[in-house]
Amino acid sequence: MKRTILLIIGLTITAIYLFPLYWMYLTAFKASTEIFQYPPSFWPSDPQWNFLEVWKARDMGRYIWNSLLIAVGVTTLVTLLGTGCAYVLARVRNIWMDMALFAILMMQVLPSSLMVTPIFVAFNQLGLLASPRFAVILAQTAKMLPLYIVLCRATFVQLPRELEDAALVDGSSRIGAFFNIMLPLAKNGILVTSVLIFLQSFGEYVYARSLIAKNELQTASVGLQSFMGPNANDWNGIMIYAAIYVTPILVIFMLLQRRIVSGLTAGALK
Repeated sequence: MKRTILLIIGLTITAIYLFPLYWMYLTAFKASTEIFQYPPSFWPSDPQWNFLEVWKARDMGRYIWNSLLIAVGVTTLVTLLGTGCAYVLARVRNIWMDMALFAILMMQVLPSSLMVTPIFVAFNQLGLLASPRFAVILAQTAKMLPLYIVLCRATFVQLPRELEDAALVDGSSRIGAFFNIMLPLAKNGILVTSVLIFLQSFGEYVYARSLIAKNELQTASVGLQSFMGPNANDWNGIMIYAAIYVTPILVIFMLLQRRIVSGLTAGALK
């Protein structure tokens, strides 16, 4: 009985959480007049298939390509810079490392809206705004790096130290043990964390909106503004655009769901 009640509560919470997603797809298939009818319908009476028209009219391919470039660049930089840092924080334990971990966690608390102004001023003085997509990659890397380090550190914490010690006894160097022993064992956690960083960076908005001036270089999340006018908004177009934009992310998340959950909980139990 208790399990049934908990199951019902879980399904109810899940339904509430997923309802906006369902409403987005529902509105994408509705006609413009049906969107505002009252009482609202929970299934389109005359489904519309305007996805290809919106894709071409709003040049979504260019926006998604820009988002993809930024996401791949951020994921690459974060993985290269953060993996070694996560390993050191997992293996070396002293007061200074604890302070470094605390500082990293505090960096994750700072919102992008707070950091965008000083970042814009600094990048402008350094001339980085001449390459706006690269500037967004650097800013987003600084934002995502603490999250990657914290999650990836949990993966290294759960790896047996004895394997590394055995490699050192056999004559391997610390760097050799890291590349030949630790990295292969931690590849699943690194992959999952990198996927999370990629998904977060693919939907980046604040830095792209503030650091990129040219419309042809904007990301897909910023491209949604093209549906909003001074007097009216194209809600049907917004929902179609959002459905096209969100669907690949949902597919990736569903395919890697188990690995993502296992990676997030890695190191929680010893």
